[in-house]
Order: sequence, then structure tokens, then C-alpha cells
Amino acid sequence: MSPETCAARSPAKVNLSLRVLGRRSDGYHEVETVFQAIDLWDSIEARESKRLALGCNLPAVPVGSSNLVLQAAAALRTRCDHEVGADLFLRKTIPMGGGLGGGSSDAAATLLLLREFWSIAISDAELTELAAGLGSDVPFFLTGGTAIGSGRGERIEPVPFLGSARILLGLPPFGISTAEVYERFTRRLTPPEDGVRVSGFRTLKLPGGKDFCPGTNDLEAVVLEGWPELAAPLTILREEGADYSLVSGSGSSVFGVFDELSDLPRAAAILRAKLPTWRWVATRAIEGRAHLSPPAGEAPRLGREGG
Repeated sequence: MSPETCAARSPAKVNLSLRVLGRRSDGYHEVETVFQAIDLWDSIEARESKRLALGCNLPAVPVGSSNLVLQAAAALRTRCDHEVGADLFLRKTIPMGGGLGGGSSDAAATLLLLREFWSIAISDAELTELAAGLGSDVPFFLTGGTAIGSGRGERIEPVPFLGSARILLGLPPFGISTAEVYERFTRRLTPPEDGVRVSGFRTLKLPGGKDFCPGTNDLEAVVLEGWPELAAPLTILREEGADYSLVSGSGSSVFGVFDELSDLPRAAAILRAKLPTWRWVATRAIEGRAHLSPPAGEAPRLGREGG
């Protein structure tokens, strides 16, 4: 018997590295990326209902069929020939259009949530297959931690956890369309003669001797060309002690990774003074993933404000 109320939490991510290897015959881009879950969360709750409906704490968030939460719910119900509904309520903290994977993470949490809520016998492997059909980043949030994404990003290979690196996250007062960034990238791309090229990505190292090199984002030049106001904070982050700074995914968020925690508050204060319309959040890398949680009523936990 399903519970009357069920809840789940979903983390954000940054891309520690993102290589775009070429355009595939199906129109998608072949990528290799290092995903890292971070301590910045949305939450979602399900209550009994005959209908399937979604509400949200932010009026700007669409709650119709375009929302990945409802798409995930519909896909799970169709896969299992399940007719029971649910009233879903999404509490958003992760900004939209920020390159932080909030919509994908919410979709992954919805699959976990409704498997439990509807008492559906579906394996983790089947849930991951459904996740891949919803979006390229969705399967990562069923794994979390530090992981390599390949293919469209949907093939996930967990790697040793980066460790609790300190991250200063910059959230500008605007979002960027992923589709627009890839369209701009494609116009600039000179495809290799043999299609998708082989990458040297896997010969590089993460800090501490772990494989795969951070600090590369093949989309960044295109993003900075279209949104040049993102360049200054990337430079300031490096000047103020970040080991490296990047646009996350297709933007608009930027972040800096700090080994020295003492450098982070100073960097946050400087950036807040220079960019008062931005939000600066001190957070950290986590091993977590989308997961069930007790129904709360309390706000989802956010990384501590920097400064």
C-alpha cells in the first residue's frame, strides 16, 4: 500500500569538465563530461489524488506538460500501465537556465518518488532507462557524486568522489537556453572527417591523482561570445584564489573551486560588491544524489551564502 505522502530531494550539479566531441547522425552532440553533485537542493512532494498535477513555489516555473517532473511521472505511469495519480508540489531553489541541472534532477527525484509512492516494482536499471529517455543529464542524478557522462551525457560511469571541494557559485539574474548555446556551437563547429573524434580526455587527472582533468568547457567560448558579462566573474574567481573557474554546462551559472577555504569568503565579498545583481552561494561537492526524504514542510537546504 502506498503512503499518503512521500517526498524526495534533488541536488544541483556542475560540470567540472565538458568536451563536445562532434555532432552525431541523430542530431545530438557526443560529449564527455565530469559531473559533480553539489550541496544545493530542490525538493518535491507527492500526495494522494486521482489526477496527476503539479504545483510549484515559484510562479515563473511552468507546471504543465513541458515540465520534466510531469514528463517523468507520465513516463513511469505509462511504462507500468499505472492509472493512479498524484498531486505533486515542487519547491525550487536551483535556478532555471543556469546550467546546474535542476530540471533533470527534479525528474530523477520524481522517478524515485513515484516508484515508492505508487508501490511500483521496477528495477533501478529500468528506472535509469526511463531517465535517459527524459533527458541527457537525468540518469546522472540517480547516481550522483562524481561521475563521467558520455554519449549524449546519459551514459554514466561513477568515479572516485572528488572530495568535499569548496565551490563558490555565481548565479546571474538571467538564464541561458541550452538549445541556443548548442545551436551557436554547431554553427562554429568544423566536424572531423571521420565524425566524432577520439578524445584525450581520459588521459588527464583530477586533483588528488583521480582521472579526468577539470577546468575545460568546450561551450564556454560560445557562451562568453553571446553573454560577455560572464567573463569578468570568471577572471575575478581565479584572481581571488580559485584553482579554476568555469561556466557550468551551457551557463548561465559560473563557479570557482577552492582548495583554501579561507580564500572563498574574500572572493565572495569582492564579487558581491562588484556584481550586486548576482547571487553568490558558498557550497561544496557532495557524494549525494536524488533520494527519498521525510515529508517536511521545511525549505530545502541551500549552500551557505558566501561571505
